[in-house]
Amino acid sequence: MSKVQNKGFTKEEELLFARLQQKCVYEILCFILWIHMIDVYSSLILFAVVTALSTYLLAMAYRNTKFTLKHKIAVKREEAVTRDLTKKLADDKKMSKKEKDERILWKKNEVADFQATTFSIFYNNALFLAIVILASFYLLRSFTPAVNYALSIGSTAGLLALLSTGSQ
Repeated sequence: MSKVQNKGFTKEEELLFARLQQKCVYEILCFILWIHMIDVYSSLILFAVVTALSTYLLAMAYRNTKFTLKHKIAVKREEAVTRDLTKKLADDKKMSKKEKDERILWKKNEVADFQATTFSIFYNNALFLAIVILASFYLLRSFTPAVNYALSIGSTAGLLALLSTGSQ
């Protein structure tokens, strides 16, 4: 029997989780449109503009948050990645010390990049949904549905993009 070690999620599981999270964001936004009884066809241009703008701003927030977190994660994961790759590369006598160090550095950057990306998506989506729900149902409830949608989605995406530019 082989030993099965639980080292967390595989890349496929983490990508599946990210896709599920994006689907939840989409469904919650559709639910908000349904709750406000917004006629999509009469406000199609407004929705297209707000959606395009919020997509751009959220992508910028993802990138900025990922950039901020990548170095911190690389420092925290350096020891574990080094230990793991040193064990794997210990049997390879043909490889020079410099090449082993380069592989360790490459793997450390790959792990840090992947983990920073998934955390950035999770963090920004969670904040986005919380702020949209707060703005849509409490702060902007007296506005017409189309204006409520445009202001809540647009201002939330802008706020996240702004907050992601600061140092954390």
